[in-house]
Amino acid sequence: MRRAMRLMLSCNELGLGHLSRIMCLGKRLEEKGNELFLYSGGRVYNLLKKEFRNVYYCTPVAWYENSYGIITSASILNILFPIPRFNPENRRFEIKTPSAIETIKRYYDLRENIRKIRPNLIISDGDLHALRLAHRWRIPAIYITNLLRPRYGFAHALTPGERFVERYIKKCLKVIIPDNPMPYTICEYNIGNLDDIGIRDKVEFVGTFFNITPVKGSEEHIFASISGPLGTKTRLMQTIIPVLSSLNVKSIVSLGEATKNNRCAKIGNCKVYSWLAPEKRQKIMANSKMVIFSGGHSTCFEVIKYMKPSICIPTQPEQIGNAKKLQDLNCALVAKNKEELKRAIQEIEREKEFFKSNLQRLNKYSNRFNGLEKTTKIIEEIGER
Repeated sequence: MRRAMRLMLSCNELGLGHLSRIMCLGKRLEEKGNELFLYSGGRVYNLLKKEFRNVYYCTPVAWYENSYGIITSASILNILFPIPRFNPENRRFEIKTPSAIETIKRYYDLRENIRKIRPNLIISDGDLHALRLAHRWRIPAIYITNLLRPRYGFAHALTPGERFVERYIKKCLKVIIPDNPMPYTICEYNIGNLDDIGIRDKVEFVGTFFNITPVKGSEEHIFASISGPLGTKTRLMQTIIPVLSSLNVKSIVSLGEATKNNRCAKIGNCKVYSWLAPEKRQKIMANSKMVIFSGGHSTCFEVIKYMKPSICIPTQPEQIGNAKKLQDLNCALVAKNKEELKRAIQEIEREKEFFKSNLQRLNKYSNRFNGLEKTTKIIEEIGER
């Protein structure tokens, strides 16, 4: 008889992709009779509290960024020193805490209840601090990630730090990549050479955690999904909304802001929602003619599910790699500004059958894998050791 486990799950709170994966996995592990203890910060913490019983807050750790994306020089300076930044939501300046202080606080937040929880296994989705905790306390760990060594847009000045934290990844029992095996790995350009990293024998390409059984819909509108940290979200809004509102075709924008009072505004032919419930979002995406998004990994598989040609506007290195791979697979185009976005919309309108045929082939291949079931099986096998 399989032994129920006490599992500690820690989730990176930057964007909603990590949250989506950890919620799918958490629900499945609960169904199997395991006891879960979840950790995250920011709004992800609040969303997890709505779905799970044992949820603990931990201090978020973030790069220094503004509407232009991650600022490398400022991020390096912010390791040790507080830096002012402008918050476009409340239009005020605020002080960002040094990331070294955030890192220390997060580690101690994770450690605070470790003796009471006594986990059999730590499962980290994008949270390297949880891997350090596992290493220091000699607790087995699994790391779920679609980002190891990004090829595009990653500043060389940050490489020493990247190599330093890889030592914790090497200590994991397994590294789960929630993506297709090569050559159709969407995050291929963000993984790097596994032999150089020294984890080839630990890595499992399990497939996406989400159900991507193909769903066909109509082609009524353009759909734009905007999410991510505050600074880059502002940049996306300033690029996407003016373009869509100037078109004759209908469009819908989701800002990914889960608040008590969800708002909707109409600008020209463009409807802008502060938040879309999952069911409504799925329906809107299924009935879209194309999708505009930043290149987040989870949304990449959404467009594969609905087989929608897409336009990616990346705002950070991981998204650049995902967007470039989708473009190389002839499933998407990449844009950097308003003019490129307008041209990309026109090109997809002209060549939509070409893009759709490539997406159908990619969807068929992706459906050969069930990442959620495979990951659950790996966790159960570890529990039986």
